Amino acid sequence: MERGGRRNCFSKILARASTVVNQAVAKSSAGKYFKLEARKSSFSKELRAGIATFFTLAYIISVNASILTDSGGPCTENDCTPAQNKTRPACKFDMNPGYQSCLERTKNDLIVATSLASMVACFAMGSIANLPLALAPGMGANAFFAYNMVGFHGSGALSYSTGLAVIMLEGCLFLLLSATGLRSKLARLIPRSVRLASAVGIGLFLAFTGLKVHQGMGLVGPSKSTLVMLTACLKTDSATGECLGGTLQSPTFWLGAVGFLITATCLSRQVHGSMIFGIALVTVVSWIRDTSVTIFPNTPLGDSNYEYFKKVVSFHTIKSTAGKMRFSGFKSSSVWMYLLTILYVDILDTTGSMHSMAELAGFTNENGGFEGEYLAFLVDGGSTIIGAALGTTTLTTYVESTAGIREGGRTGLTAITVGFCFFLSLFFTPLLTNVPPWAVGPSLIMVGAMMMKVIREIEWTDMKEGVPAFVTMILMPLSFSIANGIIAGIGIYIAVHLPDYAIRVWRWGVRMKNSKYDSRNQITALASTDLPATPV
Repeated sequence: MERGGRRNCFSKILARASTVVNQAVAKSSAGKYFKLEARKSSFSKELRAGIATFFTLAYIISVNASILTDSGGPCTENDCTPAQNKTRPACKFDMNPGYQSCLERTKNDLIVATSLASMVACFAMGSIANLPLALAPGMGANAFFAYNMVGFHGSGALSYSTGLAVIMLEGCLFLLLSATGLRSKLARLIPRSVRLASAVGIGLFLAFTGLKVHQGMGLVGPSKSTLVMLTACLKTDSATGECLGGTLQSPTFWLGAVGFLITATCLSRQVHGSMIFGIALVTVVSWIRDTSVTIFPNTPLGDSNYEYFKKVVSFHTIKSTAGKMRFSGFKSSSVWMYLLTILYVDILDTTGSMHSMAELAGFTNENGGFEGEYLAFLVDGGSTIIGAALGTTTLTTYVESTAGIREGGRTGLTAITVGFCFFLSLFFTPLLTNVPPWAVGPSLIMVGAMMMKVIREIEWTDMKEGVPAFVTMILMPLSFSIANGIIAGIGIYIAVHLPDYAIRVWRWGVRMKNSKYDSRNQITALASTDLPATPV
């Protein structure tokens, strides 16, 4: 009884203090600027909303860094250890100690770049647009950059530096299109079925990445006879990922599967921070040395990573990814295709996310717009430019902002709180760097699953809409290219609608011809009535 009384007394004191603080902030100049009273919110509610949003979004710090590190970043064959460097280009795929060391340094930089870019973006969204929306590097754009533009360990058409230049230029174009009002018009030019299918295709692309060897849980790997096969093998080829024996006997896969089930269970029960729980459990278990699932093997690289990990708190400065943009590679024609693709993905992703979040928060008006819309899109474009300068990809508004909105977040203070949480994460780089792929893989699969929901909005009964949509979504994972899916989908949409276009043009021509004929008849009739009567 005595403990219960003390607890109730303490709760009352906290509630009273919270009320006093909320009233003081609401009446201050800051409270009036953020419109706390006008939007029926409070300071404490905004703080809770921001923390809830961050916990649902924090997975992006390690996931984004892991995906972008797969591109190789600024690492080249020159970073390989000479003793094992028999064929220089191949050393990037043979677990070369020197190259792996460079990748670890790059991942450290990308952890900081992700947190720093997200922090700046959230601060800007909160203070300029006054909206409870959190921004971070977008899932889909980062995978497109790592596996299509730059390619796995630099095997793509563009270098990391040229890829970042493309991202920066895309941010500038997005900013210009938003400032001039052309962004929404361009978004409507793409057929609706292809727009919806693009989201589904990107989800399948991410899920496939989360299942792959080296980049995810390791359940799917290459096969000489069937292209892909079930793996999760005890032994795999370090270069190709091909199974060398022991199918479904990989300890790391089964640990990742546990993390996947935890994440799925938490999501089904709408638990805030569901993604974090699965990643955290798998990661903590993987930190234990001398186990079959450790991320710190007894190798020189494993020992080095473990020594850095033991620091726990350390502020890492970006050394290799910031300011790496190079526009000299723009002579290649593929650059412009990649630029248009990532601009298209950014426009659709940002437009859809922002409008859905604004509708959930009750900000939309009768015209479909919302308060702060113009400034929000400017912030988004400007944030991408900053992200590219730091070494990361396109920043976009995250649907995880719904967690904060459901907690009552209605002002920019929610976004600023998220930004402050990203700032705190900058001091825990040793922990965030050592998140293994089998911990990240389940979150990629779950993100892919959540992106499937728009598939029901496609008009499958109309084959003119269904076929282009199907081709778009199926080609993205199977060709491992988001660009291929979009281009094929638009091309087939135009092809199947070509007869309709031709018929419309023909009918238009017939109408024009008939109208001219009718006009001539009318002129002839008028002329005949105006002629003077011929005398008899």
